[in-house]
Amino acid sequence: MLRSPVVFVAIIFAIVVSMASRCGAGNTPAHDCVSFEQASKHLGASQCVRGTVLHVETGGKGVTVLNFCKEPKACPFSVVVFPADLKKMGDVRQLEGQQIEIKGTIQDYEGRTQIILRRAKQLGEGAFLLFPMVPTDYDVERAGRNATKAKREKTPKAKHVREEEPVPIEEAGEPQ
Repeated sequence: MLRSPVVFVAIIFAIVVSMASRCGAGNTPAHDCVSFEQASKHLGASQCVRGTVLHVETGGKGVTVLNFCKEPKACPFSVVVFPADLKKMGDVRQLEGQQIEIKGTIQDYEGRTQIILRRAKQLGEGAFLLFPMVPTDYDVERAGRNATKAKREKTPKAKHVREEEPVPIEEAGEPQ
């Protein structure tokens, strides 16, 4: 008799866990994204590609490449970020070791499949990794200065006025 409530709770728990894993937390269902290994089958299409960034490297002319394989040259897919786009995006090196979903047009470049990352929103929910959280003491009105530090008032510098010898109103040689 004691085992039946325990079994019942265990079954309910298993159902809840399985439903939670199916629903997922993201806006894009996992079935809409293809793995980076399958990206070459979708050349020219605007597609979501999923994978774990294993290595981030900066190549010639400041181009940053996100690689999804241990051997980058043998990897069938990569994400490319040009220097002009890096300025708008933040630090993409923070994506190393993270599983990401990137949306964009899948292109072929010298036999490798790639997506060019131009905007952080192509990463969907993973974009928050690129932009640091705004601190709670951030002061917008003071151009990003720390709001907890009070601005010190400057004391005005004392002006030195040259004093001359006083001139008497009456001169000594005149009759009074």
